[in-house]
Amino acid sequence: GGHYRRLGCVADQRNGAADTAAVTAQLNRWWRALHSLLKQLRSLRHVTRRRAGSLEQSEELVKEVVEAFGTVDILINNAGITRDTLLMRMSEEQWDDIMQVNLKSCFNLTKAVLRTMLKARAGSIINMSSVVGIQGNAGQANYAASKAGILGFTKSVALELGSRNIRCNAIAPGFIETEMTDALDEATVQGWRDAIPLKRGGKPEDVADACVFLASDMSTYITGQTLSVDGGMRM
Repeated sequence: GGHYRRLGCVADQRNGAADTAAVTAQLNRWWRALHSLLKQLRSLRHVTRRRAGSLEQSEELVKEVVEAFGTVDILINNAGITRDTLLMRMSEEQWDDIMQVNLKSCFNLTKAVLRTMLKARAGSIINMSSVVGIQGNAGQANYAASKAGILGFTKSVALELGSRNIRCNAIAPGFIETEMTDALDEATVQGWRDAIPLKRGGKPEDVADACVFLASDMSTYITGQTLSVDGGMRM
């Protein structure tokens, strides 16, 4: 019995080594393919500017992209501004500005890409919300409302387009350190970091990585969801 057990262990070890080698070889092939794809993508960059708050300009943008590349596979609705103040002091203009840019832009660009994605029967739409849209924040009633609206919009679009193999998800970033936060008092920023379970602010790359995941084939069975990228800020 011991002899056979030893043989079994040796066989398992050899099989394990073979499996590891196969996985490593596959990962190397994937890495080479990814590197090649990135080189191609760098050569295919197409930069253009439009006002996302305008449906007409959003349609022009999509038309230009389709003419350049033939289709639209991924849409990331990332337009956003702030006009922070307490509700008592908030003007109608401050409210309308936020809704126009943050929320209406999602409608405009999503509507603009629909015909192309429906024709292809494929696509991934990613809407940038915020932790503020989930839990609110004093002094940001307009911003919070726009970001909460994005969550409802995301779920509705996912329900409408799921049968056509078009996915729609949202990302809710927490405290992300950017050039804007660099101008803040260091003690204030450190206080925010200390309140986060991971004890640091997020990086733009953290949000970008979430976008890559939701845009890729790694998430083909995920739609109508909100992915929080907040270091555990909201649990």
